[in-house]
Amino acid sequence: MSGDTPHAPGWRSEAGLPAPRRVQEADDTLTADAAYRLASEGSALLWRGDFQNARQLLQALARRVDRKPRAKAPGQASDKQARQTAPATLFDAFNQHRQAQGHRARILGSVLIPVAGDYTIGLRRAPDIRQACTEAWGPADGQPSLVALRELLGVVGAHEWRKKGVEIDALGPAPGNRIHPHYGVFSPVRGEYLDLVAKAPLPGTTLALDIGTGTGVIAAILARRGVQRVVATDIDDRALACAQANMQMLGVARGVDVVKADLFAPARADLVVCNPPWLPARPSSRLEHAVYDEGSRMLRGFLAGLKDHLAPGGEGWLILSDLAEHLGLRQPGELAGWIAAAGLRVVGRLDARPRHPKAADASDPLHSARAREITTLWRLAAAADGPTPGKS
Repeated sequence: MSGDTPHAPGWRSEAGLPAPRRVQEADDTLTADAAYRLASEGSALLWRGDFQNARQLLQALARRVDRKPRAKAPGQASDKQARQTAPATLFDAFNQHRQAQGHRARILGSVLIPVAGDYTIGLRRAPDIRQACTEAWGPADGQPSLVALRELLGVVGAHEWRKKGVEIDALGPAPGNRIHPHYGVFSPVRGEYLDLVAKAPLPGTTLALDIGTGTGVIAAILARRGVQRVVATDIDDRALACAQANMQMLGVARGVDVVKADLFAPARADLVVCNPPWLPARPSSRLEHAVYDEGSRMLRGFLAGLKDHLAPGGEGWLILSDLAEHLGLRQPGELAGWIAAAGLRVVGRLDARPRHPKAADASDPLHSARAREITTLWRLAAAADGPTPGKS
């Protein structure tokens, strides 16, 4: 391993992180403990050794950063310190969890791989990642770059997900029920909310709008349910390409228009559906925009504009988890206030419990909130349409 080394190749970071200021060359002689120390001190490691050994080093770094503190005998000072630093509320636990995630990402992002201008890697036992990189970044431009190994493995993993697809029960029986996520587009891994979309009573079948379509999964479900025309909108170019490809593969492209727009298409529809990010916090990477909605911008924008995009008798379906309330990120009653202020009323709701593994993982720092989480499909209508009926 050499000392600090300048790096001429371009820097790639999906999270938008700046290029590391300190870079040291490293190879198979570097121990995991030394690598962890260097990463903790802020040095990035430009890998010059065997590619598979770099993957093993990354796994070793993950074990070190995830290592739990050793248990101490009762009464020791370190136990007292641990009690003092334990989060007092779930809001504090959430913030500590995000800080820990950020620290983990920085450590695991310290191993850098040089990628040639044609997306080849000139390291021993390096895989052929040209197709995966082309899908993620576009055609090779001949310019070499440096990429964090963790991100590079994400590119390869996304390529495999794109080939294999994700089976969606709400789209019907196999084999024609797979959604193929693209790199940088959030995968619909939480099937419970899609089941709600598949069974909620349709207010009409002439036109539906799918706001923030992502992979296009909700638009496809609506088309499969018999909605004659669906307009699926998104602001992200990767999502638009992904949704369009999925409509073609699922055989519903003739009935679904994929349109670039920030929230609404210029139309009034029988049904307007929105599944915004569920947590009002700042995203730290491009992919996190599917999870975190800073200031509830998308949620509040949807509610504020919904009434003006509903046909007479139409409904808006808001798909939202209450995890934010359990974490103290949104106050009880706040959502109801926003709904009323937008001139809307609730005409019904469908609820589902989460089925993802974290909901049953007692070791998760947010487990007590996840265990109480409920995902709701809120059926909303213009307040002027009549009195609020009983919930269904």
